[in-house]
Amino acid sequence: MQNTSFQIKALDAALLDPYFKMNESELQRHNARWVTADADPGYPCRVSLQDAKIGERVLLFPYNHHDVSSPYRAAGPVFVRELAVTANPAINQIPDMLRHRNLSMRAYDRAGMMIAAAVVAGEALEAAMVEMLQQPKIEYIHLHNAGPGCFHCAVVRA
Repeated sequence: MQNTSFQIKALDAALLDPYFKMNESELQRHNARWVTADADPGYPCRVSLQDAKIGERVLLFPYNHHDVSSPYRAAGPVFVRELAVTANPAINQIPDMLRHRNLSMRAYDRAGMMIAAAVVAGEALEAAMVEMLQQPKIEYIHLHNAGPGCFHCAVVRA
């Protein structure tokens, strides 16, 4: 049987350092901008894996979340809280930010080809990931918002 323990991986805050040093016109050249959270939940941070609080400043920018040499190479918009610290969830821990959303699970093989997908309510995420990871060809899973489709985080075997 395949290892079904998992580890959720947040974006590393250090990847955002260049953006945080840019002024508004530089951010615009990179198709990025600061926005203020006006709902909670509504602005899920891909670094802290927490929802931004109302009034909190978040950076919205395009992120190449699936940087592979396959037809499934993909990028999309993501939010990062201004003072976010990189989350490091424990093995088999699911951040609260994911538990109240409908999620799209996209599973990939070593070649970056999607070989399985599912839409699941956040409350059922753990069972769905464990079941998906029982497929030996699956190397990793990406979690996305089911509606807007934006990337949340990666999931790997622990």
